[in-house]
Amino acid sequence: MAVSTELLELLVCPLCKAPVQLKEDDKALKCTQCKHVYPIRDDIPVMLIEEARLEE
Repeated sequence: MAVSTELLELLVCPLCKAPVQLKEDDKALKCTQCKHVYPIRDDIPVMLIEEARLEE
C-alpha cells in the first residue's frame, strides 16, 4: 500500500514547508523546493529532517 493521495496533499517539507512529491520508486517523498528526500518505511513517511538526504 502506497501513501494515499489525501495524505500527500497534506504533507509538506518540515524544513521549508513546501509540498512534497512521491518519488518514482514509491519509497520516498521529495521536497519540490529544497530537494530533501524523506524515506517511507512500512508505508509511513518519515518526515524528520535528521532522516532526510539532499538530492538534486
